[in-house]
Parts: sequence; C-alpha cells; structure tokens
Amino acid sequence: MNRTTDLFLTAIAPVIWGSSYIVATEMLPHGYPLTVSLLRALPAGLILLLVVRQLPQAGWRGRVFILGALNFAIFWSMLFLAAYRLPGGVAATLGAVQPLFVLFLARFALGNTITILGIIAAISGVIGVGMLVLDPGAVLDPIGIAAALVGALSMAAGTVLTRKWQPPVSPLTFTAWQLTAGGLLLIPVALIVEPGFPMPTATNIAGLVWLGLIGAALTYFLWFRGIARLGPTTVTSFGFLSPTSAVLLGWIVLGQALSALQIVGVAVVLISIWLGQRAARPAPQPNPAPQTT
Repeated sequence: MNRTTDLFLTAIAPVIWGSSYIVATEMLPHGYPLTVSLLRALPAGLILLLVVRQLPQAGWRGRVFILGALNFAIFWSMLFLAAYRLPGGVAATLGAVQPLFVLFLARFALGNTITILGIIAAISGVIGVGMLVLDPGAVLDPIGIAAALVGALSMAAGTVLTRKWQPPVSPLTFTAWQLTAGGLLLIPVALIVEPGFPMPTATNIAGLVWLGLIGAALTYFLWFRGIARLGPTTVTSFGFLSPTSAVLLGWIVLGQALSALQIVGVAVVLISIWLGQRAARPAPQPNPAPQTT
C-alpha cells in the first residue's frame, strides 16, 4: 500500500472525530461526558478484543495502560473539563497546539528533526483553527486553559509513544488493548464524578454505537496504523481536520452560518496540513557514487 493511500486512510479518523460534537449534543444525555467517554472506549475495546483474541503479554501491560491513559482517559477527561470551563472555540484552539508538542516530543523520544517548515505548519494550523472557531469576546478561565493544554500534551505524548512502543501485533490488536485500558481507567472517574447516568433511549444507544464502533474502534485503528506507518510528525497535522469537520458538519447538518473568516480558516488549515506533510516527508537519499574499477 503506497504512502498516498496511508495518508488518506489516516485522515479519515479526524474527519470522523469532527462528528462527535453533533452526536454528543443531538443524540446523548447532557452532563455526563466522562461516562459517555467510558461507554465509548470500553465496549469498543472489548469488542475488538473478542475479534483479535489476544491479550498483551506481561511485559507490555504497563505500557498499554500508560498509552490508554494518555490517548483516552487523561485526554478525554481534560478535553471535557476544558469544554465545560471554556467556550468551545477557545478549547479547540488551545487543543490545536498538539502538533507543536508532537514535534518537540518526537525530537527527544524518537530523534526526529525539527524543521522550520514543520513549526510554520503547526503554528499556521493553530491560526486556521482559531479563525474557524474562536470568538473574539471569549472569556478565558485559567483552569480550563490548563485542562486544554494538558489534554493536548497528553494526546501528543500518546501519539509519540504509540510510535516508540510498537508491539509485535497488528494495529487492530494494539487499538483493542489501548481502548480497553483507557476504558478501564475511566470507570472509577466516571462513577465518582458522574453517578446516576440515566437509562439510555434508542437515540442514545445509536449515538453511543456511532461514537464507539465508528468514532473510536475504526478511527483509532486508522490513527494508530497511520502512526506506525507514517510516524507521529506526519499524522499529527491531520488533527486540524477535526474542528474543520465539526464546523462544516454544523453548517451542512444543523444549518449553522459559515462566515467568510471561517472559509478562509478552512483554507489555512488545509495549507497547514499540506505544509506539515512536506515537512515530515523523509529527505531523498543521494544516489551512491558509481564504483570505479
């Protein structure tokens, strides 16, 4: 499978993640984000475990729970805390600094080179997301800001370590392990913080099935596969597609207005992703000099 196909399949994940906002607001009970995260991660992980029928060996269990915490438990907890404490545009813009974190973490953990083009791509992506979602009159809350940055750092660390720690199993198995571990870690947090989750309706169940099977199992399989094949600095810029997808779906599905500034923001995001791919592309190796006889 060529690089273009790998890039396309990886990009599908954040595009689908952009639907999470509509599903959460239109199909799920409000006020239970951690419980929804638990019900999104754990059933999907257990279903995938039934498919792959393979548990992590003793030497990998600690790493799997670390990755489950970084990619799911901590990330989703901080994401929802930021969403409660900050206007959505501020939370999304702060979360968009994740590619910058990945650049520096990959430098120290994997030895990747930091390029000026990569930094420009990451910063322009943040600007593009800000143009898409940021409200100039937004009120900044210190706890919300800290939560958004911790969430971005957690996902960035999880992205880099997912590449650094590659077990000798398929990406589907690796996804099953991480989703299950993240779901297990969310159980005590959800029970303590959000007791009394209501009996789900048919609409609620449909939303959870979408978020779990499509928005978690499928997308994170594609995401982790992309990290393994392309590297974290290549895939991380695709994260800008998530808020872009959310804005476009809000326009298409909910009839929300799309301003000229937001249209420009979409263009800036797409350019930043293109620059990010150029920056992460391996440098061509020079042809060896012909040997003389």
